[in-house]
Amino acid sequence: MNGASREALAAARERLDALTDSTSVDAAKLADELAAVTALLDREGGLRRVLTDPAQPGEAKAQLVQRLIGGQVSGTAADLVSGMARSRWSQPRDLVDALEELASIADLTAAEKTGTLDDVEDELFRFGRIVSSSTGLRAALTDRAAGASAKTELLHRLLGGRAKPATERLVTRLATAPRGRSLETGLESLSKLAAERRNRMVAVVTSAVPLSDGQRERLGAALTKLYGRRMHLNLDVDPEVVGGIRVQVGDEVINGSVADRLDEAARRMAS
Repeated sequence: MNGASREALAAARERLDALTDSTSVDAAKLADELAAVTALLDREGGLRRVLTDPAQPGEAKAQLVQRLIGGQVSGTAADLVSGMARSRWSQPRDLVDALEELASIADLTAAEKTGTLDDVEDELFRFGRIVSSSTGLRAALTDRAAGASAKTELLHRLLGGRAKPATERLVTRLATAPRGRSLETGLESLSKLAAERRNRMVAVVTSAVPLSDGQRERLGAALTKLYGRRMHLNLDVDPEVVGGIRVQVGDEVINGSVADRLDEAARRMAS
């Protein structure tokens, strides 16, 4: 997003944070309601265009939202969507993308409130690795002929009781309503949102053998110092990384031997 849409999304995220700070707001329920509105606007192109038409008064668009969904979702959800309708959006699709992002953030907030956000972040990463390595699972979850109920049931069998509730909800929502994204891309976006929720960056660390606790701590400290933000390490093992390590932070890739990189980490920490 850019321009007006970026500003509108930032304002909506602030409102969402203010709402979910209240103990009376069920963040998981709010996530489901926002996801339902996302699905509605994704289907109804005409409604999308009306709610983002800069020629229409903001208050009139907000009242339209209240008439359409006011009796079907909580007052909290209706007020949040009404506020978004008052904002200016660069493109109609940006409003839908923003609603979907808010639904995901609300689910991550629910996990944060129960102290399970770190677990959810790790589970999203691990599930992404499982999908990448299992062509059968990926095919089942991306099959356009398969109904949403079949995919939901499959994911419940895989994740129910094994992963945190927020993880299952996020992955199920992504698989049943991908909105043009690949499953891998969607899981990566969710992982980044989870990391951002904890004000951390994500480093994907691939090594030939599992790193020791000490190595993980030193590498995490070095990357935190280098990037100036807390760093969450998503660890993966690939025997083809012969005697070495690969670190990816965003679009930046750092390659080098474990010994060399840890020596550099020690030097950075000492400087």
